[in-house]
Amino acid sequence: MIQLDEKIYFYLLFIIPVIVVIFLLVLVWKKRTQKKFADSILLKRLTPTRSNYKSTLKLIFFLLGLAGLIIALVNPKIGTKLETVKREGVDIVFAVDVSKSMLAEDIAPNRIEKAKRLVSEIINQLASDRIGIIAYAGQAYPQLPITTDYGAAKMFLQGMNTDMLTSQGTAINQAIELATTFYDDDEQTNRVLFIISDGEDHTDGSAMDAVENAVDEGIKIYTIGVGSLKGSVIPMKKNGVVESLKKDAEGLVVITKLNQEVLMDIASEGNGKYIDGTNTDEAVELIKEELLQMDKKEFEAKQFAEYKDQFQWFLGAGLLFLFLEIFILDRKTKWLKKLNLFNEKQSD
Repeated sequence: MIQLDEKIYFYLLFIIPVIVVIFLLVLVWKKRTQKKFADSILLKRLTPTRSNYKSTLKLIFFLLGLAGLIIALVNPKIGTKLETVKREGVDIVFAVDVSKSMLAEDIAPNRIEKAKRLVSEIINQLASDRIGIIAYAGQAYPQLPITTDYGAAKMFLQGMNTDMLTSQGTAINQAIELATTFYDDDEQTNRVLFIISDGEDHTDGSAMDAVENAVDEGIKIYTIGVGSLKGSVIPMKKNGVVESLKKDAEGLVVITKLNQEVLMDIASEGNGKYIDGTNTDEAVELIKEELLQMDKKEFEAKQFAEYKDQFQWFLGAGLLFLFLEIFILDRKTKWLKKLNLFNEKQSD
């Protein structure tokens, strides 16, 4: 298991391509200037010991040294001791709507980003609960099985978007049916499913059958509404620029609205509650209170208890490459010149 202490320093790696571009520009400028001064044959005679490849080698060593120092600043750690610990919590599955209607911008910045933020904030409030994630549109897809790895959950969550499923529509029933397969602990008394959606359902009422089956499995269903009752158009963007608005089969612009009734009915039948997701803080606080009231089940989970710093290896490698870069001269090395490793032509 690898842990990174200061991920923000990874941004310094963007310096490397900038340095490469500057090096290439300087190289082009030098060649043009040299051509103005003399032709290539004369230049070789004037500078017989000058190497054509040492400058590139120096740059490579410098960049490797710089990369090593930057990674040392990040301070990667490796887990060295795996322990089994006992934790108490409930099993929670998040079903996130990723249909095209979630691109509507009636709630900032848009519905899908709001839904992801809500889930992320809920995860931040959890202590020892197990979580899973489902993405659904015209079909449901397992994104992350039940786990205690909140970091992995957030990573998968951020990768979710409205293009990840080719089948469009909003099949809430499939999301609920898939969720029933996530809970792998038969002794868990509290199983919770959060459906984060705008409530559009294209399954002709079959969602209620799925809810009934979920309740029989001991699952409590909460729904979180994302969107506005007034509704909004669905912008179709490319590289952040609106190219068109989503239209129906008749060529009319689609107006998508928050369907609270469907979400309320699902929550009511699922022995849970409907939560308005407009205000993130209020929604998260309400969910936190609901989870605190539930009985916690004790379960075992494996986690790394000890981590060892590994920055010293990257620091050492970085300093070594920088040291080598300093002592590499631009002129040809005599014994390397004899070996002619770079196939450099000998001047007459």
